[in-house]
Amino acid sequence: MSVLQSLRDAWYGAQSHGQGSHALALPDRLIPPPGHGDFCLRPIREGDQEEWNRVRWDNRDWLSPWDSGDPMHGPGMTYAQWMRSLEWSRREGDSALFLMEFQAGLIGQISLGAICYGSMRTATVGYWVAKDWVGHGFAPLSLALLADWAFRAETGPHLHRLEVAILPENQRSLSVVRKVGLEPEGLRRKYMYVNGAWRDHLTFSLLTDDFDPGILNRL
Repeated sequence: MSVLQSLRDAWYGAQSHGQGSHALALPDRLIPPPGHGDFCLRPIREGDQEEWNRVRWDNRDWLSPWDSGDPMHGPGMTYAQWMRSLEWSRREGDSALFLMEFQAGLIGQISLGAICYGSMRTATVGYWVAKDWVGHGFAPLSLALLADWAFRAETGPHLHRLEVAILPENQRSLSVVRKVGLEPEGLRRKYMYVNGAWRDHLTFSLLTDDFDPGILNRL
């Protein structure tokens, strides 16, 4: 699938580098305050292969308009290769991926990628929610949970800025960033290869000092 293809070059290119000093210690669970039901974010595991594949397949038509891909059309990755690439990226401090879980079932995914340290301390966020669970507030909740962890948690990367890039026609995703309170930063032309073409994206940002003490308080 395109989700796996987009990670192939990053993983193989990373094999020539040593482990970095920013390894991420992912929490077993990120749990919202009471009142949000039996919901959590948790790291993806090898044992999630069957359920992840099933949910992605069941939602292939729903998600395909927003799927990023490889413009070079290289070979894809197996699930096992994807798991190894995610583990390598975690140890390098480059990215973190969490599943959205409700009532012990997989309903979506959210990721923190392209993490940059040094003088920038920034990252990008991507997410998707299964069609049957859209409209229940899980995407804004996941974005807030991930932001609080990335900005302030002891085990997080202690970032300063998060960015979300969204296709202008993706009204549901635009409503997510508005609910959480991200600031619009304008249009980036041909920003990402999505659904077979280079496409413009609207970008939004969130800074660690935008909300005090945490992003979840806004929800």
